[in-house]
Amino acid sequence: MDLLVSVFENNGLIVAFLVVGAMMLFSGWLSRKLTRGRLQGSAIAIMLGLALAYWGGIATGGEKGLADFAALSGLGLMGGAMLRDFAIVSTAYGVDLREIKRAGLSGGLSILLGVVVSFVVGAVIAALFGYTDAASLATIGAGAATYIVGPVTGSAVGASSEVIALSVAAGLVKSVVVMVGTPLVAPLIGLNNPKSAMAFGGLMGTTSGVAGGLAATDKRLVPYGAMTATFYTGLGCLLGPSLLYVTLRAITGG
Repeated sequence: MDLLVSVFENNGLIVAFLVVGAMMLFSGWLSRKLTRGRLQGSAIAIMLGLALAYWGGIATGGEKGLADFAALSGLGLMGGAMLRDFAIVSTAYGVDLREIKRAGLSGGLSILLGVVVSFVVGAVIAALFGYTDAASLATIGAGAATYIVGPVTGSAVGASSEVIALSVAAGLVKSVVVMVGTPLVAPLIGLNNPKSAMAFGGLMGTTSGVAGGLAATDKRLVPYGAMTATFYTGLGCLLGPSLLYVTLRAITGG
């Protein structure tokens, strides 16, 4: 057993791919047997992964879920920012420029509208919980856009570390909700073509959530949703600590 654990620890990334692959096979089997394909195997895998990560955190008392087990430490690298961002950027190679042109003005407006609406909703919720200063409202509002925009905005406007942590939490909750909810609502909103995927990515904005949700819906749509979601993050990082923060200062008076 010690030898086996040692092999797992020394080949963490390979073990991570093996574990994720086995989970995908199991999720595909559950999809076919329990839902007759109505719920994609990827969506089931996402929910199982979240449940296992939660259990791993409780079992080890750590902060990285299953990656806190030494034998499964490779999951921390596989699920980390480096490979995640590499996977998101690589999806650009699957984009058809003709489909992008068809999105036209609606694709661009979806990004701007998505940032502003998420920011406003986050700021209003923060105000309802007693935050009144512009820095805190802007940081939490930006976190409601994505968990990347929140810390960027908070650092720029001088928000406290506690508020920045809240903004990250808000963004993570949004990411998980989008990831799990996308395959469930896709048939209801006509999310079945590149143009709608681009609009969806622009409105939701959370790149990891959109990419995961679209992968569970139709993997061919991932490049389009991830592309506009990435632009959403960039626009949020520009507007959060500048125009939107200044607007909040004018409204709150400080």
